[in-house]
Amino acid sequence: MKKKQTPKGEKKTSGQYRWAFTVFLMAVALSAVLSLASETMLSGAGMAAALLILVLFISVGILFDIVGVAVTAADPKPFHSMASHKEKGAREALMLLRNAGRVSSVCNDVVGDICGIVSGATGAVIVTQLQQALNMRTVLFSVGVTALISGLTIGGKALGKTVAIKKSTKVVYWAGRLLHVFLRK
Repeated sequence: MKKKQTPKGEKKTSGQYRWAFTVFLMAVALSAVLSLASETMLSGAGMAAALLILVLFISVGILFDIVGVAVTAADPKPFHSMASHKEKGAREALMLLRNAGRVSSVCNDVVGDICGIVSGATGAVIVTQLQQALNMRTVLFSVGVTALISGLTIGGKALGKTVAIKKSTKVVYWAGRLLHVFLRK
């Protein structure tokens, strides 16, 4: 008696739902951790510390966006050569390239979007602190700070995408090297 075969598309769809659920859980967990870290660092922090935290979140979002784009643009050939010569980070770079869709999703969507959200919340804290310090309650100030944060984030990501595409091999190489350091310990 033959087993009933499932169509190829069904198995693929099941995997896609599983991946979407995994990304959902990752996003919830990472968002909670970053929000908690941000709230903890911002409570009682001065203006300089709040600005530093804001710059940190914007920078992390841009950096992960660069990696996500570079992984989708890079050619694996140089990394096969590096791996055959046992160069540190080459195997990890190939792992990133083999999973480019998922790496891009995590870097661009999960980490990038969460950093954008947390930087917006950090901006709100900065606006509140500035309004209290300057004793002013105008919505224009809030709009200006929000627009500046958005501009820095979007402009930084636009510049980062250009770098990621032009220097994709270097970006993936350094991402692989970093992974090599963290995965080997």
